Amino acid sequence: MIILTYLIETPGSTEALAAKIASDQSTGTFVPLPGETTELKARAAARVLAVRPLEPTITPSLPDVPGKIFNRAEADIGFPIEAVGTDLSALMTIAIGGTFSIKGLTGIRVVDMRLPDEFRGAHPGPRFGMVGSRRLTGIEGRPIIGSIVKPALGLRPHESAAMVGELIDAGVDFIKDDEKLMSPDYSPLAERVKAIMPLVLEREQRTGRKPMYAFGISHADPDEMMRNHDLVAEAGGNAAVVNINSVGMGGLAFLRKRSSLVIHAHRNGWDILTRHPGLGMDFKVWQQFWRLLGVDQFQINGIGAKYWEPDDSFVASFKAVTTPIFARGDCALPVVCSGQWGGQAPETYSRTGGTVDLMYLCGGGIVSHPGGPAAGVRAVQQAWQATVEGIDLETYARTHRELEQSLKKFGADPKAA
Repeated sequence: MIILTYLIETPGSTEALAAKIASDQSTGTFVPLPGETTELKARAAARVLAVRPLEPTITPSLPDVPGKIFNRAEADIGFPIEAVGTDLSALMTIAIGGTFSIKGLTGIRVVDMRLPDEFRGAHPGPRFGMVGSRRLTGIEGRPIIGSIVKPALGLRPHESAAMVGELIDAGVDFIKDDEKLMSPDYSPLAERVKAIMPLVLEREQRTGRKPMYAFGISHADPDEMMRNHDLVAEAGGNAAVVNINSVGMGGLAFLRKRSSLVIHAHRNGWDILTRHPGLGMDFKVWQQFWRLLGVDQFQINGIGAKYWEPDDSFVASFKAVTTPIFARGDCALPVVCSGQWGGQAPETYSRTGGTVDLMYLCGGGIVSHPGGPAAGVRAVQQAWQATVEGIDLETYARTHRELEQSLKKFGADPKAA
């Protein structure tokens, strides 16, 4: 049985609304149908497993239903696997479907999903995940430190390559195209690959360690996205940025079956589903679809993010992507990002349970360092070294110039990074 948990809000009965959801999302119709029997419905019908009342509210999530008090509850609804199967598009249809159009609700949010063993092995999951990402970067015992080539700069391929070369020489582990950088006229993907990959390969020849560069290959046409993948792979690349909401589940499934690259997922567009606390879908639920489909690395914002997301939400997202659905191998590498620099390292380390099994991805927090991008890389490395050793950043900065400069520049307004 597939169990979905809904946060329900209504001026009426939450129990009645839960029953309505179970009926409408399975066998319910507004009039009896020919051939409909009790036995037939029992085999395919969803059923309410539990309703847990919550404190009511006087402010509805949706404003178009009259009422003065709006009752709230969490409802567990079980869907027979025989009626849904293991197809993820069918599951998404059941999870969302017509639920949000039901009359009488003022708020509804999918807050949890528990899948039965029938889903185990039904989808490929990550090819690389945490373990593979570490193996490819050669990094153990600390976070994978990454940076971003920002499209707002309008860099042409040779200009991007110059910045990449400086970051690589400073010992950065990972670099990615910004999610908005795919193949614009000023920086076509083919030219960017041609300019950047020789630097990556030369570094590998010289040091034995190959930095990971994730090129933006997203495209609405799966065949074109696959051609982009092949362009990167044939040049010796090992990673790709994929805008998962933009390419869709079908696009990602198509790519994963054929891909030899690490799939670095950007979740742009997810905020539409989740920013209102009484509507949409929790990341805890949504991320399961993409991990089953094969995401290896998952961007989840970070402590003191420059966007709307509060720290507690980031911590919940971190826990979600690092909690097995069925086995440890289906976990994605959490990518801590959004306004990050070295200053958030101590709280990140503390709030994520003292783990270094993550990628720490900094854009402006590295490339805008007063000493330049290379100094920015060293500053972040120093911040994490101090954090893991239990040394206060201010104390460590006394003997580490790059970290000292970083604290002075970003410390007053960390979200400026």
